[in-house]
Amino acid sequence: MNFLEALGKYLIMMSPFLLLGLFMAGVIHVFLNVEKVKKFINNGTIGDIVKASLFGIPLSLCSCSVIPSAVTLRKAGVKNGPTSSFLISTPETGVDSIMVTYGLMDLPMTIFRPIAAFISATLAGIFQRFFNDFEYVDDAPEKKPCCKKMQAQKERELKKPNRLVEIFRFGYFELLEDIVSWLAVGILIGAAIDYFIPVDMFTNFNGTAAKLIILFAGIPMYVCASATTPIAAALVLKGLSPGAALLFLLVGPATNISNILVLQKYIGRKGVVINILSISFVSLALSYAVDFYYSSQNLSPVFKAAHHHDHGQTDYLGLLSAVIFSALMLKALYNVHIKKLIK
Repeated sequence: MNFLEALGKYLIMMSPFLLLGLFMAGVIHVFLNVEKVKKFINNGTIGDIVKASLFGIPLSLCSCSVIPSAVTLRKAGVKNGPTSSFLISTPETGVDSIMVTYGLMDLPMTIFRPIAAFISATLAGIFQRFFNDFEYVDDAPEKKPCCKKMQAQKERELKKPNRLVEIFRFGYFELLEDIVSWLAVGILIGAAIDYFIPVDMFTNFNGTAAKLIILFAGIPMYVCASATTPIAAALVLKGLSPGAALLFLLVGPATNISNILVLQKYIGRKGVVINILSISFVSLALSYAVDFYYSSQNLSPVFKAAHHHDHGQTDYLGLLSAVIFSALMLKALYNVHIKKLIK
């Protein structure tokens, strides 16, 4: 197997689940957006915190949209707790990344990922409610959203477009453009690890020190939830423990240096510290719990990526999906990077 074959393998495995996940993300976007969410979480109670965490899990908000969405909630009067819960659970997972997790990994990891996102988001929200009394005051004059995509979204909502068209437009074009750069990098890195890294290289890299390295490296960086999945799957195939992989899946998307700096204005410095500590504590604790589960159940973390080999049968669905998704991804890359250079 050469590198191109490894890359093709990942595309064939991921594409059906990504296409389905992007479609479901479009459905959720049409029927459950931030404007609707804030109506249910205005009081700041523990029940609102739980609801904010649950609302955030299936939503596929990109790195551009997470902070403006949280700011929208805050300006609407939503308290620190629900805002933080929504801010954490939304980027940690989404319906697209859940589908890709099932496509590349296994059912237990697919279940653990959203549960871990819910626990970390809810705990952070509860701590915000009891230990952060920061009050945000919006003293700036009202102006149009700086994010052109958010302004365009509001204009589309006023026009009330066909819902099916909006589902496809958001899932396969707007959302894909938001995540395509990191997603392409994630697929390339996953294929490179699969091809270049020796088997069992990370077998001895699974103790507390390794988890702490992943934790501290993941907090300031940003990788979208879908992009972390092929990397994590490839690392497990090379010997990384499933718990350490879950840690990478959680802390990479949850925080980055940009939102840490921006959010100080809206939830205060104490609020930012509470979020980081909650994400770190829960992610680290659950990484040990996942490793214990796999070992106690005698489960071998040999994910689906290890079993995808050519046995004389062609995966026509995967191949067709890979062709369609590759075309959509190339178009998104062109719109995001090349089109700007041409202009």
